[in-house]
Amino acid sequence: MSASRWRRLALDVTPLRRSREFRLLFGASSISSLGSFITYVTIPYQVAAITKDPLLVGLLGVCELVPILVMGFVGGALADYLDRRRLVLGGELALTALTGVLLANALSDTPHLWLLYVVAGLSAAVDGIQRPAMEGLVPRVVGADLIPAASALQSLRMQTASLVGPGVAGLLIASVDLGWVYAVDLATFAVSLLLLALMRAVPPPPDADRPSLRTVVEGLRYARSRPELLGSYLVDINAMFFGMPSALYPFLADRMGGPKVLGLLYAAPAIGSLLATLTSGWTGRVHRHGLMVLVAAGAWGVGIIGAGLATALWLTVGCLAFAGAADMISGLFRMSIWNQTIPDHLRGRLAGIEMISYTSGPLLGHVRSGLMARWTGVGGAIAWGGVLCVAGTAALAVALPGFRRYDAREGLAHKQAAEAARAAGAG
Repeated sequence: MSASRWRRLALDVTPLRRSREFRLLFGASSISSLGSFITYVTIPYQVAAITKDPLLVGLLGVCELVPILVMGFVGGALADYLDRRRLVLGGELALTALTGVLLANALSDTPHLWLLYVVAGLSAAVDGIQRPAMEGLVPRVVGADLIPAASALQSLRMQTASLVGPGVAGLLIASVDLGWVYAVDLATFAVSLLLLALMRAVPPPPDADRPSLRTVVEGLRYARSRPELLGSYLVDINAMFFGMPSALYPFLADRMGGPKVLGLLYAAPAIGSLLATLTSGWTGRVHRHGLMVLVAAGAWGVGIIGAGLATALWLTVGCLAFAGAADMISGLFRMSIWNQTIPDHLRGRLAGIEMISYTSGPLLGHVRSGLMARWTGVGGAIAWGGVLCVAGTAALAVALPGFRRYDAREGLAHKQAAEAARAAGAG
Protein backbone atom coordinates (compact mmCIF):
# COMPACT_ATOMS: atom_id res chain seq x y z
CA MET A 1 0.00 0.00 0.00
CA SER A 2 1.34 3.46 -0.92
CA ALA A 3 2.26 6.06 1.70
CA SER A 4 -0.64 8.29 0.66
CA ARG A 5 -3.14 5.47 1.22
CA TRP A 6 -1.68 4.75 4.65
CA ARG A 7 -2.08 8.42 5.54
CA ARG A 8 -5.75 8.32 4.53
CA LEU A 9 -6.29 5.34 6.83
CA ALA A 10 -4.19 6.63 9.74
CA LEU A 11 -5.72 8.25 12.79
CA ASP A 12 -6.12 12.03 12.45
CA VAL A 13 -4.48 13.76 15.45
CA THR A 14 -5.16 17.34 14.30
CA PRO A 15 -7.40 18.18 17.31
CA LEU A 16 -4.49 17.45 19.66
CA ARG A 17 -2.22 19.75 17.69
CA ARG A 18 -4.65 22.64 17.40
CA SER A 19 -6.49 22.75 20.73
CA ARG A 20 -4.81 23.17 24.13
CA GLU A 21 -8.11 22.57 25.91
CA PHE A 22 -8.69 19.33 24.02
CA ARG A 23 -5.16 18.15 24.92
CA LEU A 24 -5.82 18.74 28.61
CA LEU A 25 -9.26 17.12 28.46
CA PHE A 26 -7.85 14.18 26.52
CA GLY A 27 -5.02 13.67 29.02
CA ALA A 28 -7.28 13.94 32.07
CA SER A 29 -9.90 11.56 30.73
CA SER A 30 -7.22 9.10 29.54
CA ILE A 31 -5.60 8.62 32.95
CA SER A 32 -8.96 8.63 34.75
CA SER A 33 -10.39 6.02 32.36
CA LEU A 34 -7.38 3.78 32.88
CA GLY A 35 -7.97 3.68 36.63
CA SER A 36 -11.72 3.33 36.24
CA PHE A 37 -11.34 0.24 34.06
CA ILE A 38 -9.18 -1.35 36.74
CA THR A 39 -12.04 -0.91 39.21
CA TYR A 40 -14.58 -1.95 36.54
CA VAL A 41 -12.93 -5.39 36.50
CA THR A 42 -12.26 -5.59 40.23
CA ILE A 43 -15.79 -4.97 41.57
CA PRO A 44 -17.47 -7.85 39.68
CA TYR A 45 -14.50 -10.08 40.49
CA GLN A 46 -14.91 -9.30 44.17
CA VAL A 47 -18.68 -9.96 44.02
CA ALA A 48 -18.04 -13.25 42.19
CA ALA A 49 -15.42 -14.27 44.76
CA ILE A 50 -17.83 -13.58 47.63
CA THR A 51 -21.04 -15.04 46.15
CA LYS A 52 -20.01 -17.58 43.43
CA ASP A 53 -23.26 -16.61 41.62
CA PRO A 54 -23.42 -15.18 38.04
CA LEU A 55 -26.82 -13.61 38.69
CA LEU A 56 -25.55 -11.66 41.71
CA VAL A 57 -22.71 -10.33 39.55
CA GLY A 58 -25.25 -9.37 36.90
CA LEU A 59 -27.36 -7.55 39.49
CA LEU A 60 -24.61 -4.94 39.73
CA GLY A 61 -26.15 -3.68 36.48
CA VAL A 62 -29.50 -3.09 38.18
CA CYS A 63 -27.81 -1.06 40.91
CA GLU A 64 -26.20 1.11 38.25
CA LEU A 65 -29.13 1.38 35.86
CA VAL A 66 -31.63 3.27 38.03
CA PRO A 67 -29.21 6.11 39.00
CA ILE A 68 -28.14 6.48 35.37
CA LEU A 69 -31.73 6.66 34.13
CA VAL A 70 -32.43 9.51 36.55
CA MET A 71 -29.14 11.37 36.68
CA GLY A 72 -28.49 11.16 32.95
CA PHE A 73 -31.38 13.58 32.38
CA VAL A 74 -30.30 15.80 35.28
CA GLY A 75 -26.68 15.84 34.15
CA GLY A 76 -27.66 16.64 30.59
CA ALA A 77 -29.77 19.62 31.67
CA LEU A 78 -26.98 20.90 33.94
CA ALA A 79 -24.42 20.55 31.15
CA ASP A 80 -26.44 22.96 29.01
CA TYR A 81 -26.65 25.56 31.80
CA LEU A 82 -23.40 25.42 33.80
CA ASP A 83 -19.69 25.45 33.06
CA ARG A 84 -19.12 21.96 31.67
CA ARG A 85 -15.52 21.87 32.89
CA ARG A 86 -16.65 22.48 36.48
CA LEU A 87 -19.16 19.65 36.25
CA VAL A 88 -16.47 17.26 35.02
CA LEU A 89 -14.10 18.38 37.78
CA GLY A 90 -16.76 17.93 40.45
CA GLY A 91 -17.54 14.46 39.15
CA GLU A 92 -13.87 13.48 39.41
CA LEU A 93 -13.76 14.61 43.03
CA ALA A 94 -16.84 12.53 43.88
CA LEU A 95 -15.46 9.44 42.13
CA THR A 96 -12.20 9.87 44.03
CA ALA A 97 -14.10 9.70 47.32
CA LEU A 98 -16.04 6.60 46.24
CA THR A 99 -12.85 4.81 45.23
CA GLY A 100 -11.53 5.59 48.70
CA VAL A 101 -14.57 3.77 50.13
CA LEU A 102 -13.80 0.70 47.99
CA LEU A 103 -10.22 0.76 49.22
CA ALA A 104 -11.30 0.93 52.87
CA ASN A 105 -13.80 -1.89 52.35
CA ALA A 106 -11.19 -4.12 50.70
CA LEU A 107 -8.78 -3.54 53.60
CA SER A 108 -11.35 -4.56 56.24
CA ASP A 109 -11.23 -8.04 57.75
CA THR A 110 -14.64 -8.91 56.25
CA PRO A 111 -15.46 -6.83 53.12
CA HIS A 112 -19.15 -5.96 52.90
CA LEU A 113 -20.99 -7.18 49.80
CA TRP A 114 -23.75 -4.59 50.17
CA LEU A 115 -21.19 -1.80 50.07
CA LEU A 116 -20.01 -2.91 46.63
CA TYR A 117 -23.56 -2.54 45.31
CA VAL A 118 -23.99 0.86 46.99
CA VAL A 119 -20.74 2.23 45.57
CA ALA A 120 -21.63 0.87 42.12
CA GLY A 121 -24.95 2.72 42.27
CA LEU A 122 -23.45 5.98 43.55
CA SER A 123 -20.68 5.85 40.95
CA ALA A 124 -23.31 5.45 38.25
CA ALA A 125 -25.17 8.50 39.61
CA VAL A 126 -21.98 10.59 39.50
CA ASP A 127 -21.28 9.32 36.00
CA GLY A 128 -24.76 10.45 35.00
CA ILE A 129 -23.87 13.99 36.06
CA GLN A 130 -20.34 14.02 34.69
CA ARG A 131 -20.46 12.26 31.36
CA PRO A 132 -22.91 14.56 29.51
CA ALA A 133 -20.68 17.49 30.45
CA MET A 134 -17.58 15.58 29.33
CA GLU A 135 -19.09 14.73 25.96
CA GLY A 136 -20.55 18.19 25.58
CA LEU A 137 -17.09 19.70 26.04
CA VAL A 138 -15.67 18.17 22.86
CA PRO A 139 -17.70 20.19 20.32
CA ARG A 140 -16.89 23.34 22.31
CA VAL A 141 -13.11 22.93 22.25
CA VAL A 142 -12.70 21.73 18.63
CA GLY A 143 -14.21 23.05 15.42
CA ALA A 144 -17.06 21.36 13.59
CA ASP A 145 -14.67 20.13 10.89
CA LEU A 146 -12.58 18.30 13.49
CA ILE A 147 -15.44 16.49 15.24
CA PRO A 148 -14.93 13.15 13.42
CA ALA A 149 -11.21 13.24 14.23
CA ALA A 150 -11.89 14.22 17.85
CA SER A 151 -14.44 11.40 18.14
CA ALA A 152 -11.85 8.93 16.90
CA LEU A 153 -9.29 10.22 19.41
CA GLN A 154 -11.82 9.95 22.23
CA SER A 155 -12.51 6.41 21.12
CA LEU A 156 -8.77 5.68 21.06
CA ARG A 157 -8.55 6.97 24.60
CA MET A 158 -11.36 4.73 25.79
CA GLN A 159 -10.10 1.66 23.95
CA THR A 160 -6.55 2.10 25.19
CA ALA A 161 -7.89 2.35 28.74
CA SER A 162 -10.18 -0.66 28.24
CA LEU A 163 -7.22 -2.62 26.85
CA VAL A 164 -4.57 -1.67 29.40
CA GLY A 165 -6.82 -1.26 32.45
CA PRO A 166 -8.29 -4.80 32.54
CA GLY A 167 -4.87 -6.29 31.79
CA VAL A 168 -3.34 -4.41 34.71
CA ALA A 169 -6.32 -5.36 36.88
CA GLY A 170 -5.91 -9.05 36.06
CA LEU A 171 -2.21 -8.97 36.93
CA LEU A 172 -2.84 -7.08 40.16
CA ILE A 173 -5.74 -9.32 41.24
CA ALA A 174 -3.60 -12.40 40.66
CA SER A 175 -0.61 -11.05 42.60
CA VAL A 176 -1.65 -8.58 45.34
CA ASP A 177 -4.50 -7.92 47.75
CA LEU A 178 -7.56 -6.17 46.33
CA GLY A 179 -6.82 -3.08 48.41
CA TRP A 180 -3.77 -2.36 46.28
CA VAL A 181 -5.85 -2.71 43.12
CA TYR A 182 -8.23 0.01 44.28
CA ALA A 183 -5.27 2.11 45.43
CA VAL A 184 -3.94 2.25 41.86
CA ASP A 185 -7.26 3.66 40.66
CA LEU A 186 -7.21 6.20 43.48
CA ALA A 187 -3.76 7.39 42.41
CA THR A 188 -4.88 8.08 38.84
CA PHE A 189 -7.38 10.68 40.04
CA ALA A 190 -4.58 12.97 41.25
CA VAL A 191 -3.32 13.38 37.69
CA SER A 192 -6.75 13.85 36.11
CA LEU A 193 -7.77 16.45 38.70
CA LEU A 194 -4.60 18.47 38.02
CA LEU A 195 -5.14 18.50 34.25
CA LEU A 196 -8.81 19.47 34.56
CA ALA A 197 -7.88 22.28 36.91
CA LEU A 198 -5.53 23.67 34.22
CA MET A 199 -8.33 23.90 31.65
CA ARG A 200 -9.99 27.24 31.02
CA ALA A 201 -13.62 27.73 31.93
CA VAL A 202 -16.17 26.64 29.31
CA PRO A 203 -19.19 28.80 30.15
CA PRO A 204 -22.62 28.02 28.67
CA PRO A 205 -24.07 30.17 25.87
CA PRO A 206 -25.62 33.48 27.04
CA ASP A 207 -29.10 32.21 26.17
CA ALA A 208 -28.68 28.84 27.91
CA ASP A 209 -31.89 27.21 29.12
CA ARG A 210 -32.31 26.99 32.89
CA PRO A 211 -32.61 23.33 34.02
CA SER A 212 -36.22 22.29 34.48
CA LEU A 213 -38.62 19.51 33.60
CA ARG A 214 -39.61 21.54 30.54
CA THR A 215 -36.05 21.66 29.20
CA VAL A 216 -35.59 17.94 29.80
CA VAL A 217 -38.79 17.24 27.86
CA GLU A 218 -37.57 19.56 25.10
CA GLY A 219 -34.46 17.40 24.73
CA LEU A 220 -36.55 14.23 24.59
CA ARG A 221 -38.84 15.71 21.94
CA TYR A 222 -35.87 16.74 19.83
CA ALA A 223 -34.37 13.25 20.05
CA ARG A 224 -37.69 11.67 19.06
CA SER A 225 -38.06 14.04 16.11
CA ARG A 226 -34.72 13.06 14.58
CA PRO A 227 -34.77 9.53 13.05
CA GLU A 228 -30.97 9.39 12.92
CA LEU A 229 -30.77 9.94 16.68
CA LEU A 230 -33.57 7.57 17.61
CA GLY A 231 -32.10 4.87 15.39
CA SER A 232 -28.63 5.22 16.90
CA TYR A 233 -30.08 4.73 20.39
CA LEU A 234 -32.26 1.73 19.55
CA VAL A 235 -29.61 -0.14 17.56
CA ASP A 236 -27.05 0.21 20.33
CA ILE A 237 -29.49 -0.77 23.11
CA ASN A 238 -30.43 -3.91 21.16
CA ALA A 239 -26.79 -4.85 20.53
CA MET A 240 -25.70 -4.35 24.11
CA PHE A 241 -28.74 -5.90 25.80
CA PHE A 242 -28.43 -9.17 23.89
CA GLY A 243 -24.71 -9.19 23.11
CA MET A 244 -22.92 -7.86 26.21
CA PRO A 245 -21.42 -10.88 28.06
CA SER A 246 -18.93 -9.21 30.42
CA ALA A 247 -20.81 -10.22 33.60
CA LEU A 248 -19.92 -13.81 32.71
CA TYR A 249 -16.17 -13.20 32.23
CA PRO A 250 -15.22 -14.23 35.81
CA PHE A 251 -16.93 -17.59 35.25
CA LEU A 252 -15.57 -17.94 31.72
CA ALA A 253 -12.09 -17.32 33.13
CA ASP A 254 -12.55 -20.07 35.73
CA ARG A 255 -12.71 -22.72 32.99
CA MET A 256 -9.97 -21.18 30.84
CA GLY A 257 -7.18 -20.52 33.31
CA GLY A 258 -8.42 -18.60 36.33
CA PRO A 259 -7.83 -14.97 37.41
CA LYS A 260 -4.72 -14.62 35.27
CA VAL A 261 -6.82 -14.71 32.09
CA LEU A 262 -9.67 -12.56 33.45
CA GLY A 263 -8.01 -9.33 32.38
CA LEU A 264 -7.38 -10.76 28.92
CA LEU A 265 -11.09 -11.52 28.45
CA TYR A 266 -12.05 -7.98 29.50
CA ALA A 267 -9.33 -6.51 27.30
CA ALA A 268 -10.03 -8.63 24.22
CA PRO A 269 -12.80 -6.40 22.76
CA ALA A 270 -10.52 -3.41 23.28
CA ILE A 271 -7.81 -5.05 21.16
CA GLY A 272 -10.16 -5.04 18.19
CA SER A 273 -11.47 -1.60 19.08
CA LEU A 274 -7.96 -0.20 19.18
CA LEU A 275 -7.09 -1.63 15.77
CA ALA A 276 -10.32 -0.23 14.33
CA THR A 277 -9.61 3.19 15.82
CA LEU A 278 -6.00 3.33 14.61
CA THR A 279 -7.20 2.68 11.06
CA SER A 280 -10.25 4.95 11.27
CA GLY A 281 -9.12 7.61 8.83
CA TRP A 282 -11.52 6.24 6.22
CA THR A 283 -14.57 6.97 8.37
CA GLY A 284 -14.37 10.69 7.62
CA ARG A 285 -15.09 9.96 3.95
CA VAL A 286 -18.22 7.86 4.59
CA HIS A 287 -21.56 9.69 4.68
CA ARG A 288 -24.08 6.83 5.13
CA HIS A 289 -23.61 6.76 8.89
CA GLY A 290 -26.87 5.03 9.76
CA LEU A 291 -26.18 2.11 7.44
CA MET A 292 -22.68 1.70 8.86
CA VAL A 293 -24.04 1.57 12.42
CA LEU A 294 -26.44 -1.22 11.41
CA VAL A 295 -23.74 -3.25 9.64
CA ALA A 296 -21.34 -2.87 12.56
CA ALA A 297 -23.98 -3.85 15.13
CA GLY A 298 -24.72 -7.02 13.19
CA ALA A 299 -21.00 -7.84 13.02
CA TRP A 300 -20.77 -7.35 16.80
CA GLY A 301 -23.45 -10.03 17.24
CA VAL A 302 -21.56 -12.43 14.96
CA GLY A 303 -18.41 -12.01 17.06
CA ILE A 304 -20.34 -12.67 20.27
CA ILE A 305 -21.81 -15.87 18.80
CA GLY A 306 -18.29 -17.07 18.06
CA ALA A 307 -17.09 -16.22 21.57
CA GLY A 308 -19.94 -18.24 23.08
CA LEU A 309 -19.25 -21.29 20.92
CA ALA A 310 -15.44 -21.23 21.24
CA THR A 311 -13.76 -23.65 23.63
CA ALA A 312 -10.13 -22.49 23.25
CA LEU A 313 -8.93 -19.30 24.94
CA TRP A 314 -7.21 -17.95 21.82
CA LEU A 315 -10.37 -18.38 19.74
CA THR A 316 -12.55 -16.76 22.41
CA VAL A 317 -10.18 -13.80 22.57
CA GLY A 318 -10.14 -13.53 18.77
CA CYS A 319 -13.93 -13.50 18.54
CA LEU A 320 -14.21 -10.90 21.28
CA ALA A 321 -11.59 -8.78 19.50
CA PHE A 322 -13.58 -9.00 16.25
CA ALA A 323 -16.72 -7.96 18.15
CA GLY A 324 -14.84 -5.07 19.73
CA ALA A 325 -13.68 -3.80 16.33
CA ALA A 326 -17.26 -3.87 15.05
CA ASP A 327 -18.51 -2.08 18.15
CA MET A 328 -15.90 0.63 17.69
CA ILE A 329 -16.94 1.23 14.08
CA SER A 330 -20.53 1.58 15.29
CA GLY A 331 -19.41 3.91 18.07
CA LEU A 332 -17.43 6.18 15.76
CA PHE A 333 -20.38 6.70 13.45
CA ARG A 334 -22.82 7.13 16.34
CA MET A 335 -20.62 9.81 17.89
CA SER A 336 -20.34 11.60 14.56
CA ILE A 337 -24.13 11.50 14.15
CA TRP A 338 -24.59 13.02 17.61
CA ASN A 339 -21.92 15.72 17.39
CA GLN A 340 -22.70 16.76 13.81
CA THR A 341 -26.47 16.78 14.22
CA ILE A 342 -27.32 18.28 17.62
CA PRO A 343 -27.35 22.09 18.15
CA ASP A 344 -24.98 23.23 20.92
CA HIS A 345 -27.75 24.57 23.18
CA LEU A 346 -29.19 21.02 23.33
CA ARG A 347 -25.88 19.15 23.39
CA GLY A 348 -25.78 18.47 27.13
CA ARG A 349 -29.36 17.20 27.32
CA LEU A 350 -28.89 14.95 24.31
CA ALA A 351 -25.57 13.72 25.72
CA GLY A 352 -27.55 12.61 28.78
CA ILE A 353 -29.97 10.69 26.57
CA GLU A 354 -27.05 9.19 24.66
CA MET A 355 -25.45 8.05 27.89
CA ILE A 356 -28.67 6.37 28.97
CA SER A 357 -28.86 4.60 25.60
CA TYR A 358 -25.32 3.22 25.60
CA THR A 359 -25.19 2.34 29.30
CA SER A 360 -28.67 0.91 29.88
CA GLY A 361 -28.17 -1.78 27.23
CA PRO A 362 -24.99 -3.24 28.80
CA LEU A 363 -26.33 -2.94 32.36
CA LEU A 364 -29.53 -4.77 31.49
CA GLY A 365 -27.43 -7.16 29.42
CA HIS A 366 -25.50 -8.13 32.54
CA VAL A 367 -28.75 -9.23 34.17
CA ARG A 368 -29.91 -10.96 30.97
CA SER A 369 -26.68 -12.93 30.62
CA GLY A 370 -26.49 -13.84 34.31
CA LEU A 371 -30.09 -15.08 34.34
CA MET A 372 -29.76 -16.98 31.06
CA ALA A 373 -26.54 -18.63 32.24
CA ARG A 374 -28.54 -20.44 34.93
CA TRP A 375 -30.49 -22.23 32.19
CA THR A 376 -28.13 -22.49 29.21
CA GLY A 377 -24.72 -22.34 30.86
CA VAL A 378 -22.13 -19.60 30.39
CA GLY A 379 -21.31 -20.41 26.74
CA GLY A 380 -24.96 -20.80 25.79
CA ALA A 381 -25.91 -17.47 27.36
CA ILE A 382 -23.20 -15.72 25.34
CA ALA A 383 -23.93 -17.43 22.01
CA TRP A 384 -27.72 -17.08 22.18
CA GLY A 385 -27.29 -13.43 23.10
CA GLY A 386 -25.31 -12.93 19.90
CA VAL A 387 -28.01 -14.64 17.84
CA LEU A 388 -30.69 -12.38 19.31
CA CYS A 389 -28.48 -9.33 18.69
CA VAL A 390 -28.18 -10.14 14.97
CA ALA A 391 -31.92 -10.81 14.67
CA GLY A 392 -32.81 -7.59 16.48
CA THR A 393 -30.44 -5.53 14.31
CA ALA A 394 -32.02 -6.93 11.13
CA ALA A 395 -35.49 -6.11 12.45
CA LEU A 396 -34.45 -2.53 13.27
CA ALA A 397 -32.92 -2.08 9.81
CA VAL A 398 -36.33 -2.88 8.32
CA ALA A 399 -38.30 -0.83 10.85
CA LEU A 400 -36.12 2.32 10.63
CA PRO A 401 -35.73 3.26 6.93
CA GLY A 402 -34.97 6.90 7.82
CA PHE A 403 -32.02 5.83 9.94
CA ARG A 404 -30.84 3.36 7.32
CA ARG A 405 -30.77 6.10 4.67
CA TYR A 406 -29.31 8.86 6.88
CA ASP A 407 -26.63 10.98 5.17
CA ALA A 408 -24.20 12.92 7.39
CA ARG A 409 -24.09 15.91 5.02
CA GLU A 410 -27.80 16.49 5.52
CA GLY A 411 -27.49 16.15 9.30
CA LEU A 412 -24.73 18.76 9.52
CA ALA A 413 -26.70 21.18 7.34
CA HIS A 414 -29.75 20.74 9.61
CA LYS A 415 -27.66 21.52 12.72
CA GLN A 416 -26.16 24.66 11.17
CA ALA A 417 -29.60 25.89 10.11
CA ALA A 418 -31.05 25.30 13.59
CA GLU A 419 -28.19 27.17 15.29
CA ALA A 420 -28.48 30.05 12.82
CA ALA A 421 -32.23 30.30 13.43
CA ARG A 422 -31.73 30.33 17.20
CA ALA A 423 -29.03 33.02 16.92
CA ALA A 424 -31.30 35.14 14.73
CA GLY A 425 -34.17 34.78 17.22
CA ALA A 426 -31.94 35.74 20.12
CA GLY A 427 -30.75 38.76 18.21
